[in-house]
Amino acid sequence: GEGIASGQGKKIVWQVAVDIPDLYGTNFVFEVAADDNVGPTAGFVHPVDGASMALIPAGSFEMGDHLDGMSNALPVHAVELDAFYMDVHEVTVGQFKQFVAQSGYSYDRWDSVAEYSPGDDYPMVYVSLNDTKAFTEWVGKRLPTEAEWEYAARGRVAGKRYPQGDDITHDDANYIGTGGQDKWDKCSRVGSFAANGYGLYDMAGNAWEWCSDWYGENYYSNSPVKNPTGPTFGTRVYCAGEGGSRTHLSTRVDKLVLKAP
Repeated sequence: GEGIASGQGKKIVWQVAVDIPDLYGTNFVFEVAADDNVGPTAGFVHPVDGASMALIPAGSFEMGDHLDGMSNALPVHAVELDAFYMDVHEVTVGQFKQFVAQSGYSYDRWDSVAEYSPGDDYPMVYVSLNDTKAFTEWVGKRLPTEAEWEYAARGRVAGKRYPQGDDITHDDANYIGTGGQDKWDKCSRVGSFAANGYGLYDMAGNAWEWCSDWYGENYYSNSPVKNPTGPTFGTRVYCAGEGGSRTHLSTRVDKLVLKAP
């Protein structure tokens, strides 16, 4: 409510029968979420892969390309999403090695991975959709929908090309060429650049990211407002770090998500 200051050790006293008399009963579960818009949102460390996950709060945004007229990212349309958790970092080579070692999954493209991601703290690349599916089943998470990815990538910044605004430099992200803080010709270590407003790293640049949606050329024109999940068939969507960016080919495991309990 109004006038609630931040701080630790505080309590919420909630008398349901008094405060919400119309809903009073014995078969209710309540979720209380606090967000003071200061810094990254709350999260936790996942017990299987040890990844830090940030809580992305429920909300709405204008999805699509606001500035560049990308025909396959139009029309801009309103989307409402439930809360979910997302990995703070891209899935790393080290996490994928852990998955292979513990599950016995067959993977044989390590030489190609090393060419672009030469250490365990680099993003995992050269993964097929089947590789991604196996990893998500092992870890107990899922890929984000395209809408969830774009909402999370924007990091509270509305209607811009990038999480940083309309312009981006090599001090903000790793992309074609080098300069400034970007010293990598290929992939950079995860978390090498500043996080966005949700505390997520590398939401622009570094590597393409799988989403769970199928791609449909006209889907934006008839997408449902609430928690859209994409067409029922087509080709797979990836997101490349720009507001409204969408296409359908990728070689990498995405930041993964869990629905908020």
